[in-house]
This record gives sequence, C-alpha cells and structure tokens, in this order.
Amino acid sequence: MSQHDLYALHARMPRKVRLADITVRDGFQHEESWIPTEAKIFYLQELAAAGVKRLEATNLGNPRVMPQFKDAEEVLTAVRSENFYKKLNRKGIDPRSLEWTAITIRESAVDRALSLKEKGIGPDRVLMMVSTDEEHHFANSALTLPQYWKEAQRCIMKCHDRGIKVCGTISTIWGSPISGPTELKSALDFTRRWLDIGADDIEHADHDGSAPPDQVYRYFSMVLDAFPDPDLHIAHFHVTRGWGSANVLAALQAGISIFEGTLGGIGGQPANFLDRTPVPGTGAYYYRDPNIVGLVSFEDLCVMLDEMGIDLDGIDVDRVLELGTLMERTVGRRLRSESILNGRIPKTPREEYRRPQLAGLKQKLGERPGQIFPDDWS
Repeated sequence: MSQHDLYALHARMPRKVRLADITVRDGFQHEESWIPTEAKIFYLQELAAAGVKRLEATNLGNPRVMPQFKDAEEVLTAVRSENFYKKLNRKGIDPRSLEWTAITIRESAVDRALSLKEKGIGPDRVLMMVSTDEEHHFANSALTLPQYWKEAQRCIMKCHDRGIKVCGTISTIWGSPISGPTELKSALDFTRRWLDIGADDIEHADHDGSAPPDQVYRYFSMVLDAFPDPDLHIAHFHVTRGWGSANVLAALQAGISIFEGTLGGIGGQPANFLDRTPVPGTGAYYYRDPNIVGLVSFEDLCVMLDEMGIDLDGIDVDRVLELGTLMERTVGRRLRSESILNGRIPKTPREEYRRPQLAGLKQKLGERPGQIFPDDWS
C-alpha cells in the first residue's frame, strides 16, 4: 500500500505530528539510582536543541514520595537561565517556542508551580491526573474522584489566573492494574468533564500497557467524533506487553497527531527504591524489572514516523538517535530502542556489502547489467 493509499483509507491520518519527550520526568521516575541534576539538564537542553518543543522537566510533588525529583527547582531554574537560552540560540532554537511541563498531581504541587512562576522559573504547563477506576485513582492521590474533580477545578482556575496551562490526564482507559476491565465510555465522559472545567488539553494514557491496537483505534475514533479538535488530545502509551508502536499507528489512523515517548523507552511507575533505600514510590503493584515496564521509545517513534513520510515538525532524528545511545550510558543498561542499534533505513546503496563476483558472473553468462529474467521468457 502506498502512502497515498494509506491516507485515502484513513482520512483523518495526519501528515504532521508533534512529539513530546517526557524522559526526564516519566522516564527517570522509574529509575532506582539517582540521575544527576546535570544529566537531567543536559538531556533537556539537547532534546530542545534537536527540535523537540514539548518537554516534561520535572515532578513538583512531594520529594519524600519521589526523591528522584528533589532537584525540581534546580532543573526549572536551569531551563530558564540565560546560559541555557544562549546555547539554544546558537543552535537556531528560539527558547520561546518551547513548552515546559511539570507534573502536579495534587493541589500542593500546583501551588508550588504557582510560587515558582512568581519567581520566574515556573512551568508553562502542569499536569493533573484522574483514573476512571476509583481504586487506582485513590492509590495515586488518596482522594475520591468527586473530591479530586473539585480540587482540579480549583487548580485550573488558579493556574489560568497566573498564565499556566493545565493538562488533564485520564488513566485506566483500557483497564486497571487494580480493578481489571474498565469501560471506554467512562474515559469519554472524563474527557468531557476535564474540558468543561477548563483543561487546555487531555492526555489519554495507557499507563500499564493494557490497550490492544484495535481498541486504541476505536477509542480515539470515539474521542475525535465527540471532540474533533486534534490539538486537544495527546496519546501516551506504555509498552508493558510490547504494543507501543502498533498503538501509535492505530491512534494515527484514528486522527491523533500528538504523541509522547521517552529515550530508550524508559519509565513507568515511581520507583520503590532510590540508591538502595526504600521510598514510598508506587507500592505493591510496582513493576520490578525496569525493562518490562516503560513507554514508547522516542527514538523508535521518530524513526518510524519519519520513514512513513510524516512531518516531525523540525525534529533532528539523527541527533535523537545519538541521545538514545548516550542514555544507555546514563542509566547503565541496554534499553528498549531498536533504532539506536539498527539505525535508520538506508536510502543509498551499501557499497561495502556488494559482491564483486556478481558482475563478472553476469558477463560470463552473457546477461546484460540489470537483466533479471531469462531472455527466452516472454
């Protein structure tokens, strides 16, 4: 099937996408060893220099629960610094084109974001989260869903008063690790509620890899039928069962054009340990093998979409692959990306693999260069 045929078959399929990298927040939150502040700043700067415009910088929640982010203010200070801007300007990147997000699950974290905004280092956007399964939601927030909706409404009003955008995340769309099966229609109702109380966009999240591709297509088709503005919707896939790239394609075919990923596909739930010390983290349903849980690999996402002829809005794919290679050294293990091993699909002949005997054999047999069928075949 040609690219033209693919677009004809899937009329909503976008020709251009916007990709968000969430390595430094969602990726590092599952790491059980401390990631140095300097490394976090390095990757944020280099990803921005590679053309990534949407980045998650940190988590502003209680560092007792997630001590990986005890340096949140240092990181936010760095990405607002004159030195950071100068380096981006030298790469031809306008710092004003970037959108920095911080995670703020609870109101105390939102208030912290507002305080940092007054200091000139606050995020452009914060993210709050509900789960359609109340058991899962309570495990994450210690609130009932009605309590949380009221809190989220207050937070959106406060953020908009200070010029901060709010993303409303919906989790357990395709199932819950606590309560099991869920209804897709519930997530559609939650989307409507987020938009009703003023959320600027919606992250539709498969947080534990429960979504099969056919249900991803079905869900996002329902979403875009009900709320057709593609700027409102972000697809967020984990690959616990290996379906990440298939789910990206399914969401693309439904019409979604904003996706998130992490370098090496790292990430998942907040770690239960940091530097061999137990911390609150996720708790009992935590995935103990960091290469089982994780998100769509940002490198593989970039390569796949680029090979499909989809515009990546200025992202330098080759630099992203270089950063993926560096990330393996940063976290100290082989990660999920296949593209950093195998590279991009070759676009020119690989001269080093040609067999010189072929030309001589064709000449000996009386075959013409480029001849592929016998002369006596009609």
